[in-house]
Amino acid sequence: MAKIGRPVFYELPRAEALQLLANHHVGRLAFTFRDRVDIEPISYLFHDGWVYARTSPGTKLQVVRHNPWVAFEIDEIESRYDWRSVVVHGTIYFLDGSGGDGERETFQAALDLMRSVDAELLTPDDPTPHRSSLFRIHADQIIGRAARSAE
Repeated sequence: MAKIGRPVFYELPRAEALQLLANHHVGRLAFTFRDRVDIEPISYLFHDGWVYARTSPGTKLQVVRHNPWVAFEIDEIESRYDWRSVVVHGTIYFLDGSGGDGERETFQAALDLMRSVDAELLTPDDPTPHRSSLFRIHADQIIGRAARSAE
């Protein structure tokens, strides 16, 4: 069996981390409740420093409403030592459009952005109508890491 050289681990340049976030549409949302950490897959859209997504009403929403600091992660994995990963730390904000003009405008802008990826979102033809709660996460911190096989 051939011996494999040592892999190289490194931090991604910010531009590459942002590009990864923009290129993908499925990631994982991590949040805490008391002494428990939970991670859930979500579809998303990254735009202008924000992760936009939606979810179903339920326990998860109640938890993050009380503890709005979350982490979000995406990965590209080719092999054990060839991968790239981006983690976003930030605060989650729920968008329902029921507040003043600014809140309605923010909700509509988010809806328009998300419909650029899924035109049926929150329409009668929506394939997942139970996912009716829109939110966004401000990317307070973006950390990209990667590994590559030794050449």
